[in-house]
Amino acid sequence: MAKLSALLCVHNEEQRLPAALAALSFCDEIVVVADRCSDGTEAIARHYGATVVSGIFPIEGPRKHAGIARCTGDWILELDADEGVDPAFAQEVRETIERADAADWYQVPIDNYVGDQLVRHGWGGSFGTSSAARLFRRGVKSWKAERVHPGAKLDGAYGGRLNTPLNHMVDEDIADMFARLGRYTALKAQDLADSGKIKGVGDDAFRGVRRFFKCYVSRKGYKEGDLGFLISLMAGLYPILSNLRAREILRARAQAARGGRPVTAPAPLPLRRAEANGQ
Repeated sequence: MAKLSALLCVHNEEQRLPAALAALSFCDEIVVVADRCSDGTEAIARHYGATVVSGIFPIEGPRKHAGIARCTGDWILELDADEGVDPAFAQEVRETIERADAADWYQVPIDNYVGDQLVRHGWGGSFGTSSAARLFRRGVKSWKAERVHPGAKLDGAYGGRLNTPLNHMVDEDIADMFARLGRYTALKAQDLADSGKIKGVGDDAFRGVRRFFKCYVSRKGYKEGDLGFLISLMAGLYPILSNLRAREILRARAQAARGGRPVTAPAPLPLRRAEANGQ
């Protein structure tokens, strides 16, 4: 039988973690990367028999790679603490990896919830996704060194998309959605400032409008009512705010340099939950 490892990267998730780990009994092992945790996360993970990797991982790629390095399974199922699985999902995953003709990696559909409302349409533009490459053979997936939404490289044969979705509590409410936009754009701004790849205001505006249209019209966000409009708006604001905040960082660095003071980058904040994988 193929050995299946579950990988979770978390930061202070003592409230969500017990339910997430309890649902993973169909996996042969669980590896939890505890990034700068100051609550009971690590103790809970060990209580459920998980292998715990504890450390400081401000960049998502190294965080994921540290977890994969401790996985011993033939296959890896990548999850977040705010995602739940049901028996149908567990059965489909096991059947998929046991097939003689199994490919090397699979897309997993994701049902996203804002509060108690299921929102299936409109996700995209680096603000959410309705599917992601979460099931893969060990050694197939790797990530770039970026703070948020790092690009992922997948080697080997693509096996298509599973039928059963993960359940993802993406935001508790609208205020949580705005807070997430703030975290994402702060981290993206640091990436942009470090790389120097900052766009002009006109380009920002064009990309923002294009992303809004894609999420609201092409991806049918209009079907979700108020939340669909808001999600599309957030996707459109993401590149604009990220670049504005990057320019702010560069101005602060230049001012510090002119004053002869050392430039101190803002402390990289961990995402409250790992979103992932190139979304």
